[in-house]
Amino acid sequence: MVSADRIFSISSSEEFTGGCLEIFRHQSRHCTVYAEYLALLGINPVAVKQPEHIPFLPIELFKQHRIVSVTQEPQLTFSSSGTTGSVQSKHYVADVAIYERSFRTAFERFYGVPTDWTILALLPSYAEREGSSLIYMVDDLIRESRNPLSGYFLYNHQELFDRLQHLKATGGKTLLIGVTYALLDFVENYRIDFPKLIVMETGGMKGRRREMIREEVHERLRSGFNVDSIHSEYGMTELLSQAYSAGNGLFRCPPWMKIIVRDTNDPFTILPTGLTGGINVIDLANVQSCAFIATQDLGKTHPGGHFEVLGRFDQSDVRGCNLLIQ
Repeated sequence: MVSADRIFSISSSEEFTGGCLEIFRHQSRHCTVYAEYLALLGINPVAVKQPEHIPFLPIELFKQHRIVSVTQEPQLTFSSSGTTGSVQSKHYVADVAIYERSFRTAFERFYGVPTDWTILALLPSYAEREGSSLIYMVDDLIRESRNPLSGYFLYNHQELFDRLQHLKATGGKTLLIGVTYALLDFVENYRIDFPKLIVMETGGMKGRRREMIREEVHERLRSGFNVDSIHSEYGMTELLSQAYSAGNGLFRCPPWMKIIVRDTNDPFTILPTGLTGGINVIDLANVQSCAFIATQDLGKTHPGGHFEVLGRFDQSDVRGCNLLIQ
């Protein structure tokens, strides 16, 4: 099996391809659910020579099956939030150190070390339940910031406003990460002129507000915080990696993660850059579960390695990780 050192040191397409195919062959043998899926498709893993030819496991199977490719018992089990009465996805994490290394390395790649930041979190719906991989990540980043002003805010918007005013006055780098509906709730009652603030939305209305197109959401947030752009994070329970957007909804992956877009009518046909289809994710940090996942998100890739999330499949249920409908 490919080591974590090798995964997180990938620096070229050749290294990615090599690690990808090696993990695929391991998981085609040792991930029971994935092996059964490949068998049903009539796929011979030895015949697969390119990442684009790897079959992607439907993400819905994380709701119904234990997706693992190692024998050790999980150290943690992450679960999706979903809606009342819905079945949760579960991600059984055998070695949580791999997840920690993934999100720490990705954050540093895109934003620098946490000690450079004051990190504020407005994540009420996530912080109020157990099993959120997002909360696990944010907990760690707040702790790693080693800043007494970093921390969580639930519905105490006045306290958040006061903290932001103080941080604006004292200078320094500040990141506010929040679930979309909570950020919108905040700017409807408080306005702050903080151009240097990084506002990062994690997507999702969670049934609290009507769904809105991304441009409308970002315009309201830009106006409310007086910032030039709104950052975004693309992650989900079934992944151990995140992609980030610095604005305009264009995301970039860390080197061990890749987005491939499939035809919505033929899931085994890969679409070229610029065409809209279903988002497939290769996440090599999922070395101990399944690294090849067909999501229910719609999107397209752009030149230069960026990708865009455009909504959800109509028939898919609303989950905590879903991004804004566009």
